[in-house]
Amino acid sequence: MGNFIGGSAYAMARDVAEGMILVNTNMFRKFTPAELKQLTFELDKVQKEARAEQPSQDDTQAIQKRGRKLSRITTAMNIINAALIKR
Repeated sequence: MGNFIGGSAYAMARDVAEGMILVNTNMFRKFTPAELKQLTFELDKVQKEARAEQPSQDDTQAIQKRGRKLSRITTAMNIINAALIKR
């Protein structure tokens, strides 16, 4: 469990969603498959939280922020799944 940036899988998932951690394929080399699965689970949880918050229709900045957050989460999950398949 010591490999997660931010201390825990949930904290790392939140940081990825907020754009504080930039995800790439090389980043996950030090993670075990179990840790990657745990991070995927936490990213899924953060994704559900982001989808649950609905900004008002006239608040375009909040809508764009939500879209960027969901995009970062989806990209991270795709990269993790590709890393798991390679192993």
